[in-house]
Amino acid sequence: MRIAILSCFYPYRGGISQFNACLYEELGKENIVRAFNFKRQYPQILFPGKTQYVTDDDEAVKIDSERLLDTACPFSYITTLKKIREWEPDLLLVRYWMSWFAPSLGYVTRGMKGRCKVISILDNVVPHEPRFFDKPFTKYFLKGSDGYVTLCEAVAEDLLGFRPDAAYRVLPHPLYSHFGSVKDRHEAEEALGLEHGKKNILFFGLVREYKGLDILIEAFSGLDDSYQLIIAGEPYGPFDKYAALIEKSGKDRIHTYLHYIKDSEVSQFFSVADVSVLPYRSATQSGISSVSYHFEVPMIVTDVGGLKETIGDRGTGIVVPEISPASVRDGIVRYFGDPGIRENCIRNIRKVKEELSWKTFCKGLLDFCKTL
Repeated sequence: MRIAILSCFYPYRGGISQFNACLYEELGKENIVRAFNFKRQYPQILFPGKTQYVTDDDEAVKIDSERLLDTACPFSYITTLKKIREWEPDLLLVRYWMSWFAPSLGYVTRGMKGRCKVISILDNVVPHEPRFFDKPFTKYFLKGSDGYVTLCEAVAEDLLGFRPDAAYRVLPHPLYSHFGSVKDRHEAEEALGLEHGKKNILFFGLVREYKGLDILIEAFSGLDDSYQLIIAGEPYGPFDKYAALIEKSGKDRIHTYLHYIKDSEVSQFFSVADVSVLPYRSATQSGISSVSYHFEVPMIVTDVGGLKETIGDRGTGIVVPEISPASVRDGIVRYFGDPGIRENCIRNIRKVKEELSWKTFCKGLLDFCKTL
């Protein structure tokens, strides 16, 4: 089968690009796959981080792609559609995670519909940080696809709110396995400048409002000196309010690494972690859970979106009932108060790891394609 993937690849960095690289490589084992990339994802003024691109010291997978689509230039929509049509794929895959991409991706999918099968992999349908144009843009985009793949049931429910008749398949987020193996905990703590013998709580990933880092910091302020909090990830937006909470909550026990964590650094953080905490205000699924699974680190999460489904229902962590510091703190105390919880979570993580392979994901994707 000839499969075109239109999304972000190298030189863009981040979880979406990493996912696409893994998808490309797995599908390419038995199919002819071609990557069509963005020339520009966002105008820099709209991008909240330091850079959209890999830097010289990043270890991103260098997928060969054709950079065509500029989301801010409608002329590029025409060029991209023309190039994909000329290649004549049997299947076009696109990734959709925020409504900014709806006009550009929707133009291409509408232009390909009827020429090949078009499947959209939906990270989000309803965005975490809403804007006034989300609904009309998303409606426009969704009409261009024959079928949809979601990574959890919560996103499937959002999809059906827009398109009750949608053909879709839920395929859980596969595990990232390119971050290496677990390191010696003592050596990793030394490298990160952490105190030994503490209960290590990890907040990992981009710092954004909906991810609730402030909730975790406030929860941590009520814990005793046997705990330390590790915050690792690039802030998308001002960090001032978090810094003020850290100052108030006991800065000597809170360690911050406020930069984009490159692939070779990821194992250090998860090798020292006793638990990963996702105190999200809203969520669909989280790529962080896939990294936690890889390193066999249990999670404490809030009961939002697909987190209960992907973590609580699998027994790989604790789901706290409220989005509040007190509830998150109670979950942390319960987790560390009973060693059996951690042991049971790790047993369940090992079972899940056998199921969430890229081979399984791609087989499910292509089996779904055959039904369209």
